[in-house]
Amino acid sequence: MTSTNNHHYAPIRQPSPPATAYFSGFSSDPNAPGHPPEPTPHADAQAHFAYSTTLRRHHVDSTGHAATPIHPDFLADGFTNLLNRAQRAWDEWRGESREGLMENGWTEAGQKESEPPKEGKSAQFASWSIEDTVAHFQTSAQHGLPPAAVHSLREEFGYNEFAVDAPESLVIKFVKTIYESPLNLLLLGSALVSAIMGNIDDAVSITVAILIVLTVGFVQEQRSEKSLEALNKLVPHHCHLIRDGRQNHTLANELLPGDLVTFGVGDRIPADLRIIQATALEIDESSLTGETVPSSKTSNPCPPGVVPLAERNSIAFMGTLVRNGRGSGIVIATGTQTEFGVIFSMMQDVEEKKTPLQLSMDELAQKLSFISFGIIGVICLIGVIQSRGWLEMFTIGVSLAVAAIPEGLPIVTTVTLALGVLRMSRKKAIVKKLPSVEALGCVSVICSDKTGTLTKNELTVTELYTVDELKQLQVGLNHHGRISEALRRTITIGNICNNAFKNNENVTVGQSTDVALLEVVSTFGLTDARPTFNRAVELPFNSENKYMAISGTHEGETRSVVYFKGAIEAILDRCRFYFISDESTPGMDNATRANIVARATASASRGLRVIAMAYAHGTLNAENPAISTASMNNLVFVGFQAMHDPPRPGVSEAINQLHLGGVKVIMITGDAESTALSIAKELGLKVHPSGKGSCLTGKDLDGMNAGDVARRISSGVCVFARTTPRHKMLIVEALQGKGEVVGMTGDGVNDAPALKMADIGISMGKSGTDVAKEAADVILVDDNFATILKAVEEGKSIFHNIQNFISFQLSTAVAALTLITLSTVFKLSNPLNAMQILFINILMDGPPSQSLGVDPADPSVMRKPPRSKDASILSQRIYGRVLFSASMIVLGTLFVYLHELSDGSMSGRDQTMTFTSFVFLDLVSALQNRGLGCGIFQNRMLLITVTTSFVVQLTLIYVPFMQTVFQTEALRARDLSTLLVLAAISFTLHEMRRRWERKVYGSTAGVYEVGEDVA
Repeated sequence: MTSTNNHHYAPIRQPSPPATAYFSGFSSDPNAPGHPPEPTPHADAQAHFAYSTTLRRHHVDSTGHAATPIHPDFLADGFTNLLNRAQRAWDEWRGESREGLMENGWTEAGQKESEPPKEGKSAQFASWSIEDTVAHFQTSAQHGLPPAAVHSLREEFGYNEFAVDAPESLVIKFVKTIYESPLNLLLLGSALVSAIMGNIDDAVSITVAILIVLTVGFVQEQRSEKSLEALNKLVPHHCHLIRDGRQNHTLANELLPGDLVTFGVGDRIPADLRIIQATALEIDESSLTGETVPSSKTSNPCPPGVVPLAERNSIAFMGTLVRNGRGSGIVIATGTQTEFGVIFSMMQDVEEKKTPLQLSMDELAQKLSFISFGIIGVICLIGVIQSRGWLEMFTIGVSLAVAAIPEGLPIVTTVTLALGVLRMSRKKAIVKKLPSVEALGCVSVICSDKTGTLTKNELTVTELYTVDELKQLQVGLNHHGRISEALRRTITIGNICNNAFKNNENVTVGQSTDVALLEVVSTFGLTDARPTFNRAVELPFNSENKYMAISGTHEGETRSVVYFKGAIEAILDRCRFYFISDESTPGMDNATRANIVARATASASRGLRVIAMAYAHGTLNAENPAISTASMNNLVFVGFQAMHDPPRPGVSEAINQLHLGGVKVIMITGDAESTALSIAKELGLKVHPSGKGSCLTGKDLDGMNAGDVARRISSGVCVFARTTPRHKMLIVEALQGKGEVVGMTGDGVNDAPALKMADIGISMGKSGTDVAKEAADVILVDDNFATILKAVEEGKSIFHNIQNFISFQLSTAVAALTLITLSTVFKLSNPLNAMQILFINILMDGPPSQSLGVDPADPSVMRKPPRSKDASILSQRIYGRVLFSASMIVLGTLFVYLHELSDGSMSGRDQTMTFTSFVFLDLVSALQNRGLGCGIFQNRMLLITVTTSFVVQLTLIYVPFMQTVFQTEALRARDLSTLLVLAAISFTLHEMRRRWERKVYGSTAGVYEVGEDVA
């Protein structure tokens, strides 16, 4: 086959800084399997990138802020249901011509229609040999691209990322807010009619008032967009790159065709790769091909001809996840030239999904709108029957519709959720999806992985055991003296069955167990045995087999040997001999086996993780171990190493707080039962002192169904040991069957199915694999279980805050409707004109309302039980609060209104008194609808917005221009004092209501009534 240098890739993109310019903290070392450190973004990084699995760079607007992504739902969902969306986009494309996104964001001159997406490069390279692929890209299968080639390739291919459409200008967005709202158009229409009829003052007043309302709403929506945009700033996508023979950990945006990339279990493939080396490699391609079974990969080329996407076994596709094994490959396509990029180009019309809470808010707003329209229609009809001016009644009716209909309810809800998510991110919890915020407040059970979450994941070998010897080690001290042959072989096997390594700073990097086994080598003054061992085949560890095996030969020897390390039961069950020395390997009798088990159990009962070592002569077949020449059931047991993993500081206190809040904590681990129970007792889980009835093992679960597991959990089981992914899913199913809302933590590939199945999947940020992060809803940046407590606390508080601003908005709407209805029915003068009603709308949907959404978390919230996921937002308590608050506003305003009408006429001063009393009482309502546990000075944002609104109200009264617009008159000091006294009385009555609520609801104040219907 002849190679060619003619690359048909995207046109050159505009020059821009490399992705690494926005980050620090990169490692220049090869990948530590599954545990790469995360780069740290600089302060200005978020203005340039949205970090996600799609590697999209944001355009920057004139203010220097990144434009809102066009597909926030796609960013949130990752690659889930990709094919369904692509098919829908493809169907739409075939139905109508539309302008598509060109590669790397470029469009051809003349803006010609987009052609059907072409196939990626994988079809071409799938059947090419490794040698042809390497020659085509002028690279090296061992050393990667030379540094000299990078600059020219960067100019030719740009970055490994997708461009997004430029955002609409702010002017266009503002204009859209006018013509997209029928109510706004009706108001402007009434202003036009007023002008035509000669009422210029009214026309100007209405126009200025509606512009003020639109400006406040527009600023609020922009704030919402910026808040939602920040949710997409997730952990950067990274990869393990070899250039010029040096191994680097870098952003995947940096990749170029011809680069050499390595990957292992848990990694996400960063670009389309031609695989050149594969060891037991299996890749989950379900997001791309729809196949649920991981695809086995090989370096062998596919047969010539057209090969279906799912059968290109020599290609690793961008965005897919490594489920098993490891490998390396040459980058053959980046960005929009990848198979995923082709599909991405068809996904320009995917609409943003709304969360369940947003949908319920929309539904609530719709119901209230129908009710409001009905009442407003009656008001207008009565006014016309009473021979009032039809234009006046029309203007009043439309203004009242603008004020009374809570069209801002969904927006304020979204902002509250988004700001809550940002607060969580500052507490080291990244929430990927808004619905997760709602569910966090409902979590009733948290199933936590032990290692790295409840414990530090800093393993240290403290015991070494052989059949004739038990060696205790002190942390931090080296061992001096003679080492027995069996002890040396135990250390050597742990050394060879190991993928950890020392970096340039002499720090050991890798899986925590591997790091501990490698550190103990230097503790005994031995040298690394791997350089003198010719590794042939590796059988990677997985949660089903619970062991790892390496086969090969030592230098100077021809006989192949297989070394094993793994769980004590997985290794010991396969052993028929035990090791004393090279000359002595006696048969394993029952007494010896029992003695080994007793020693291992004793170590595990002290909370130590036990890793057994064994060997056999022969070779391995990684693809089918059953046909290996080494007998998998005639191993020679050598010994075990026991290592300590201390609990994380603060975890015990967090578990205690969760228990007080009615959240059950369950520990699920792959460790032995005695190890798990020891750690559980130390952490304060509700374990029986003897351990009986508190733990189930994987073997126990094998004979149970979900109902059996649920009953055992109800009877006190809170620890599960020696579990597999299937067991974790069974536990989640059992808990959900009981009606529990389940949070599941995890960091490995084996945790991903359960993370996806749980109501809230929680992945580790530092130690978590890409597979786990993709499946999770929440990422703990610091890998600390105590962070979950903060997230649950925030989730509960957010729902309380939503209730608070809803009660304020509804009480304002009810009060305005009631006041106008009463004045119309009883043939009284209108207490408020159209402009004044529009200002009340600003208060209801504007800053005071949003400020109620940022109440600080009530310290007592974690002492309250989780709310039901079906609980109504509008509970009986909230209905009562709305009725009380609306009554305070209506009664106070009516008092002033009727007093001013006592002289038989309604002057400008009288209407100003009525208007100001309504505003003052409404501001009191805003202050007093804050959380029951929130002091008046705790929510400073609320104080600032209420104070600002108060000052603005005085401006409407005393500034001549505003007097003209809102038809007000200056009030005397005596009048203002009267209104302030009225507001103080309302404040006092509200305070009495708050005290009554705290007394009646007691410890359940703020808890949602389960039995009520959802509004």
